[in-house]
Amino acid sequence: MKQRIITAVIAGAGFLSLIIIGSWPFTLLMVALATIAMSELLKMKQINYFSPIGLLSFFLMWLLLVPEAIMSTDWLHINKFEMFLLLIILLLALTVITKNSFTFDEAGFVILSSVYIGFGFHFFIYTRFLDQGLELIFFILILVWATDSGAYFAGRSFGKHKLWPEISPKKTIEGAIGGIILAFTVGVIYTLFIPLFVSFVTTVIFIIVVSITGQLGDLVESALKRYYSVKDSGQVLPGHGGILDRFDSLIYVMPILYLLNLI
Repeated sequence: MKQRIITAVIAGAGFLSLIIIGSWPFTLLMVALATIAMSELLKMKQINYFSPIGLLSFFLMWLLLVPEAIMSTDWLHINKFEMFLLLIILLLALTVITKNSFTFDEAGFVILSSVYIGFGFHFFIYTRFLDQGLELIFFILILVWATDSGAYFAGRSFGKHKLWPEISPKKTIEGAIGGIILAFTVGVIYTLFIPLFVSFVTTVIFIIVVSITGQLGDLVESALKRYYSVKDSGQVLPGHGGILDRFDSLIYVMPILYLLNLI
């Protein structure tokens, strides 16, 4: 527990400081975190980081992650998403060229992992540089943390009905509801002091979307770890596991907020 608290204080202070600073230090942090998260996924799949497929996985993820202003492909007369599509086609062709020593399953893993990590952290960067981006990022973080805390304490106090025992045996329906209630309470208080949306209805929708999809993002990573029979995604954060263990909710929430036009 002592190690867990020390890690949380040091890592949390550094993380929040770089969010406040913004600019290139924040962007570099996101690139570093996304790269570590991608390496954790590759390790689960037992793909060597420095193998051709491992390096291509990182490159695909960076294509989606890094803003156009920093990593432009204009000089190739092709945009990043066209290049991403071209590389997917080449990956699929590789399953034939290698006579299935590189399989369709591995190709699918590489593609889906790069989208999962790349877009998740990309929209974290995107949100930080919006008008009121700092306030919005902190709002999202507070909602995710409130959801986690509310779910934990409500689950311990009132939890009787399992939410999804095949994926995460300890999570309960009562805990999930408790997480949403605490997120709603904290979120409304936050927006009383820092208004972010024109209407209260939008605020409520935003809070509910973040709280529910944040919990779903946590379950997605739980399903992934259960499938690959690992307890934690990594050991980069002593007492807390890996980067994916800490950012699973956030990188799932961010693209959904973008798709719903909430950021």
